[in-house]
Amino acid sequence: MYHEPLSHRLRPSIIEEVVGQEHIIGPNSALFKMIKNGHVPSMLLYGEPGTGKTSLAYAIAGSTKRDFYALNATTCGKKDVENVIEEARLTRNALLFLDEIHRFNKSQQDSLLKALEEGVFVLIGATTENPFHSVNSAIRSRCGQIKQLKPLSQSAIKKLLERAVIDPNKGLGKMNITIEDVLLDKIAATTSDGRTALNLLEDIVMASDRSDDGSIIIEEDVVNQSIENKGFSHDNKGDIYYSLLSSFQKSIRGSDVNAALHYLARLLEGGDLVAICRRLLVIGYEDIGLANPELCARVLPAIQTVERLGLPEARIPLANIVIELCLSAKSNSAYVALDAAIADVRKGRTGDIPAHLKDAHYQGAKELGHGIGYKYPHDYPNSWVYQEYLPKELQDAVYYQPKQAGEEKKLSMIHERLNGLRNQSKK
Repeated sequence: MYHEPLSHRLRPSIIEEVVGQEHIIGPNSALFKMIKNGHVPSMLLYGEPGTGKTSLAYAIAGSTKRDFYALNATTCGKKDVENVIEEARLTRNALLFLDEIHRFNKSQQDSLLKALEEGVFVLIGATTENPFHSVNSAIRSRCGQIKQLKPLSQSAIKKLLERAVIDPNKGLGKMNITIEDVLLDKIAATTSDGRTALNLLEDIVMASDRSDDGSIIIEEDVVNQSIENKGFSHDNKGDIYYSLLSSFQKSIRGSDVNAALHYLARLLEGGDLVAICRRLLVIGYEDIGLANPELCARVLPAIQTVERLGLPEARIPLANIVIELCLSAKSNSAYVALDAAIADVRKGRTGDIPAHLKDAHYQGAKELGHGIGYKYPHDYPNSWVYQEYLPKELQDAVYYQPKQAGEEKKLSMIHERLNGLRNQSKK
């Protein structure tokens, strides 16, 4: 009986054994060629849990003749790093793998700089957080490579599982396992996390019955029971979380109902109704806008219903409003127009408010010329009369560019007619 998890035992010992991540360490990649030629650059490995950051670091270490030190920033401190540096100075041949490097504060990260600069060791830092946000710029500048590992494909996961089943030394090969190819596919489709897939396979094997001869035949029912709820990944307030919110909004903006529902489901499984509701309010006015004002007005009541119901019933109004937002006509013209006006103000393009628009509700206003000549639109046919409203310096400014989408087509026609009347009155 093994005491180490299958995922730990099957960790690659050299770079040729790494599964997936061909864009980083495939035979034709620059990093693969560097290592094979004896050069190991300092690097940061960035990716979701289970993408193989630690495995890649160990494989690189196994493919070199460097002294290997492995630390985890969640359990080690500045003193541990100093001890490694002290030993490494003796040989100048050390490779330091620092897992969860983003857990080090600025002072702890800075303690690496001098030795890293002097070439006392090569650093491989691993992080689940975006290193451009979580790792000091000084560390980043000294790491020649910043590599983002991708979630493993189904074919890569299946390759790992097949290796585990037949490997007699580090895998399960001595257990005489029989498993149908379709069941390996089912396990591989459950997750893009290599660690989860291997440990899941081990669970399935240990839950399976033994034959009289000691062999193990994996049954579909055992696989189905074991994989339930294994494929979900959510890191509240981490990169995956914000990427899910971003993908959710972009799918609605792109009118892709299926994608929007997929990301909504993942966010719901994360249990953060507040973030979903806030994002829907933004979407209503940012992406639907003037093309469907009635729908914008319905988003808030839908959200209030969601908040009152709570899960699991809240998914029902959420599904309705998300699908309706997806399929609605869309326009961002309103906030784009405001942003253009804000940009002018920030550049100092303001000018003096026309005198006839200035407040005249106080004694002495007339002596200053404030309010004189103002034309009250309601005193004129159709409640409209020509007069200048913008400061003189901005009278040619155009901010609002209407879109011919949904209800905004009607607003566009009104806007065009008013512009025509203004131009005629100017002549």
